[in-house]
Amino acid sequence: MVARSPIERLLAVRKERGWHPPVRVKCAMPAIDIRPAHETDTPLILHFIRELAIYERAEHEVLATEEHIRATLFGSGPAQALICNSDGVDVGFAVYFFNYSTWQGRKGLYLEDLYVTPAHRNTGAGKALLQHLARMAVAEGCGRFEWSVLDWNEPALQFYRSIGALPMNEWVRYRLAGPALTEFAGANISRA
Repeated sequence: MVARSPIERLLAVRKERGWHPPVRVKCAMPAIDIRPAHETDTPLILHFIRELAIYERAEHEVLATEEHIRATLFGSGPAQALICNSDGVDVGFAVYFFNYSTWQGRKGLYLEDLYVTPAHRNTGAGKALLQHLARMAVAEGCGRFEWSVLDWNEPALQFYRSIGALPMNEWVRYRLAGPALTEFAGANISRA
């Protein structure tokens, strides 16, 4: 009789009882590359914007055109964009800009939009985009990195919690847009 180690004895007992070790399959993670968007990416960015709007049930609200994208994201525009590529395929984008915190006396990074195509979700592409932006925020000396998410987007909410992001439940976001913005801008200011 050959002496067996405790682990060998345990495995022999498990085998007698019909237990089999789990099969491990090595799956290669996709190669994810993130790069600054170029003006030639304008049609792709607009395509991603429309896909995001469809996902958010707001396609009818997209007014942006390729001309708007070129004017605002490239050159001296107020925002910048990144393109996420996975195994040679463009799978998502992020649009961001720098803002300012009076309380911190430092700039911050605000993520306006982040989108990954449905076929490439859960592959690390979204996390890679967020990490890239977080690294940029740290390198730029930002005091914070913020974004908004729809309250019904549970997969995104769970993901953001998993990376340590905290909701700002005490804040309510306001917006003036369209006719309300125009009307308010042109209103006579009088003391009440």
